[in-house]
Amino acid sequence: MDDKLKIVEQLLKKYKQEHLLNFYNEISETEKNILINQILDIDFENICKLYKDSKETKNSSNIEISPLQHIEKNKLSNTEINYYTEIGETIIHNHQIAVVTMAGGQGTRLGYKGPKGTYMLNLKPFKKSLFQIIAENIIETNTKYKTCIPWYIMTSEENNKQTQDFFEINDFFDYPKEKIKFFIQDKLPIIDINGKLILQEPYLIKEASNGNGNVFRAMQKAQILDELRNNGIKWICFGGIDNVLLKNVDPLFLGLTIYNNMKIGSKSIFKKEPLEKTAIYCKKNGKPSILDYDEISLELSERKIRNTNTYLYREANMLSHIMSLDAVYKVKDIELKYHRAFKKNAFVNFEGVKQVPDKPNTFKFENFIFDAFSYFDDMLLLRVNENEEFAPIKDFTGIYNPDTAIEKYNNYKNTNSVKLKK
Repeated sequence: MDDKLKIVEQLLKKYKQEHLLNFYNEISETEKNILINQILDIDFENICKLYKDSKETKNSSNIEISPLQHIEKNKLSNTEINYYTEIGETIIHNHQIAVVTMAGGQGTRLGYKGPKGTYMLNLKPFKKSLFQIIAENIIETNTKYKTCIPWYIMTSEENNKQTQDFFEINDFFDYPKEKIKFFIQDKLPIIDINGKLILQEPYLIKEASNGNGNVFRAMQKAQILDELRNNGIKWICFGGIDNVLLKNVDPLFLGLTIYNNMKIGSKSIFKKEPLEKTAIYCKKNGKPSILDYDEISLELSERKIRNTNTYLYREANMLSHIMSLDAVYKVKDIELKYHRAFKKNAFVNFEGVKQVPDKPNTFKFENFIFDAFSYFDDMLLLRVNENEEFAPIKDFTGIYNPDTAIEKYNNYKNTNSVKLKK
């Protein structure tokens, strides 16, 4: 232990993080072991570089922004829809598709303690968790196509056990247990505005999941990619946990992507307000990309194709993607860029007291799945109706709250039920 401690002290001195041992002499032997081992596992070079690089002003003058062409679902004819759907259905019938649900987050913004996927919605006639809604959606596809789609769920170290326990308690929502596999995404330390890592407890450094862009590396680490290839899977559907109207497997979307010889595809919704805080699809230097809301001017957002009412930069990201397995293999080892988010995080202050800030005080670094798209020449982008496919739950105060999601979910289910009866 003494040898380890000396190594840790040298490491912390090198990166000016000596404060992490402030309470070392006050904690138990077990807690000392936890802290020492955690420090030795952290890549201080990486996190300090991310912090330093994020403070530098990015030069965007050498980035050429251009539109990413999209297809509008509501403008497709019934003949086209049937044709493309049949192409996608062939993949499903041949058992060549898998679903990945990215569920590493907690329900903190909802005032809920626990994995976000376990959050219950007061639906009628029964309450349902977000996980149950997704399970039922995939089961509908399984039943329709007489298949059983492998379902992979990305958790975090923070919520993995609770998530798996929740599935066990709920008998896996009648989904075949052997067809579900959990895997854990990586994490990074939280860092304050002065470049110091913070303590969650006197013996524990605060860390958080490093974004959904880690999904490729996490799948590789869990040996899922080789498993998919060995099982003949050709396509993977990626989606988030919080969209209750997400079509986890959409044969039309898949068929369009295949027909257009694309390796990746995304769905979008129309961004109604020009300066709404929503990322939109575009091309940067000719490659598919995302333009964050703080990079979008009013002029850019209102730009249209000449003599038409078609906007060039209004396709908002809704976290619904498909990728061929070959495409995933192409990006699995690439270190995607990190984005910095300014967040509120409680911390142990210099007196050893847990302090809860009243405003953002720390930086969290995340990479996102869409950053992988820039390694391809083009992609399929399909605009869908948000009333049919987009009802996420983010928090209680914004436009994407539980009540709105429940209303949209019930409306969609009732409308579909009427159509089926006809």
